[in-house]
Amino acid sequence: MTIRLVLVDDHAVVRSGLHMILDPVEDIQIVGEAETAMEGVELANQEKPDVILMDIHLPDLSGIEAAKLIKEQCPSTAIVALTIHEDEEYFFKMLEAGASGYVPKRAAPEELLTAIRAAAEHEVYIYPSLAKLLVKDFLSQPQSRADRGTDGLTKREMELLAHLADGATNNEIADTLHISPKTVARHRENIMRKLKLRNRTELVKYAIRKGIIKP
Repeated sequence: MTIRLVLVDDHAVVRSGLHMILDPVEDIQIVGEAETAMEGVELANQEKPDVILMDIHLPDLSGIEAAKLIKEQCPSTAIVALTIHEDEEYFFKMLEAGASGYVPKRAAPEELLTAIRAAAEHEVYIYPSLAKLLVKDFLSQPQSRADRGTDGLTKREMELLAHLADGATNNEIADTLHISPKTVARHRENIMRKLKLRNRTELVKYAIRKGIIKP
């Protein structure tokens, strides 16, 4: 599978650097680039890329607002934030806007590639130092240990939930549980529907609250 990627960053030097990193990668094809948020939204509609790699600070709209627009208009396109910001404010707002990944610009190229590939597989990738913010925030919620009901999940769905929250892909879960990836996908859809969760990030938060996985 070739991952069709759009770059959105207002700095030409940054885009040039990303080309140097990503162009030689066989499973990634850059199909467009934009300097502004609205150009990025237009490209999303034109190209229907698998992933958009987007800065948060852009000349017209913020990457946060652009992410919201893109997810409304192109829900199947995943968004990875690539930014200098590593604080809670931007981090949580970008996740709430629908981003599937959050990577600081100081990250190694391998981390960026991992984030892009995870997003293309409808998974979530959060840089380790930022994942701690997610855990800290949701451990502070008063319901973190009190509510341990299964919310209507079957035993098998609870088993899958633990693997999903731990970061396993559908194929990895299928191998572990000796079932087909299609069966994993079906269980996953049922879990998300029963728990009224929208994405992998919310699933991880739920699992931490319930004590299903340890932070």
